[in-house]
Amino acid sequence: MITVVDYDTSWPQQFQKIRSVLDDALQNIPIVIEHVGSTSVPGLAAKPVLDIDIVVEDETQLNRVIPIVVSLGYQFAGDLGIKDRYAFKAISNHSPVDGAATIWPKHNLYCCIQGSLSLSNHFLFRDALRSSPALAAEYGELKKRLAAANDDIDVYVESKSAFIAGVLATQGIAAEHIKEVIAQNKKKQQ
Repeated sequence: MITVVDYDTSWPQQFQKIRSVLDDALQNIPIVIEHVGSTSVPGLAAKPVLDIDIVVEDETQLNRVIPIVVSLGYQFAGDLGIKDRYAFKAISNHSPVDGAATIWPKHNLYCCIQGSLSLSNHFLFRDALRSSPALAAEYGELKKRLAAANDDIDVYVESKSAFIAGVLATQGIAAEHIKEVIAQNKKKQQ
């Protein structure tokens, strides 16, 4: 079953708490941590799963980030076929380990290389939805309809592709890059 819920005003605070733990652990590495995906857009209906990107400049920084994030209770899952986007899977609902046995909300954690197509996709789509409440509402309604119509996450993701492509096209992404982003979205499901 695919669950899409109305926007939860606690999502930004949930992100900030996870970000704080990650920031503390990664303080000696110059990184940026961003809240992306539907839960990062005020008012947007979403699956109640936070998407978090740790942004690094290059592979050297990635190699420093991996062991630290693993020590916080994640398993490194590699790029899962998406260039310059590396996934981490929480090994329990206590990941990231913060010493207080906190139970965290469900979240996807990625480390992305600055300037990569997958990162640009996350930022441009998020920012377009943030800047247009009407567009965000349209996308939210689409997601609710698709979730109600089927239980197959791959069909759900594929069915959103035309909408995502349309938004990315308005943000100046070239057609060949949009095709690549759509192909990557098919690979996203872990």
